[in-house]
Amino acid sequence: MIDWCAIDTVLLDMDGTLLDLHFDSHFWLEHLPRRYVELHQLDEATQDVVRARIIREQGSLNWYSLAYWSRELDVDVPALKREVQHLIGLRNDSLDFLEWLKNAHPRVVLATNADRESLALKLPLTGLDQYVDAIVSSEDVGAPKEEQSFWVSLQEIEPFDPQRTLFIDDNAAVLESARRFGIRHLLGIKQPDSTRPEKVIDSFSVVDRFAALLPQQSVIEKRHKTRLGGASE
Repeated sequence: MIDWCAIDTVLLDMDGTLLDLHFDSHFWLEHLPRRYVELHQLDEATQDVVRARIIREQGSLNWYSLAYWSRELDVDVPALKREVQHLIGLRNDSLDFLEWLKNAHPRVVLATNADRESLALKLPLTGLDQYVDAIVSSEDVGAPKEEQSFWVSLQEIEPFDPQRTLFIDDNAAVLESARRFGIRHLLGIKQPDSTRPEKVIDSFSVVDRFAALLPQQSVIEKRHKTRLGGASE
């Protein structure tokens, strides 16, 4: 349970936190390597080379840049993403949580490593931008969240007191970076990808359902169950 009286700012990751990471996992590890081989008419085994090439950039600004991968692989990455955009979806009770935050009135900022091209694809499909006060991308500041310079720039753009800030992210390296910067309230995500096993994040508390964080837990859970029940009728 969070002491919401001690929170002025909520920083939220997007992929794997508010959105199911399944789309990104499938795209980068399956769809993109397969389509690369098809478009360049290469041997199927080249898919493994592409995956290894992608993974080598993990944690860097390049890792998150669609423009970078379009140049590197000589394919239209945004267009390939649109081929599987039907897989983009919210995690469990993300919208209920965002609605509660909107009514509770802390400053809510989407702090994401996704670049602006990724945001242009995902925001219209999910409506996340309607629930947050600001969106800051690693592309905007020229550094990923894994680096301290991201947090320095974020604080200049969106002034916040680290001691009165809650940050939620599915990436342990990012959480550690936020902790080094001094953000006091940190939470990981137990299962970022609904199609994969739960993650083990050492040194950080993790959450599965956002309702567990809220003082009105029973109300939000009831609303979520009602929504699911109505959809199945």
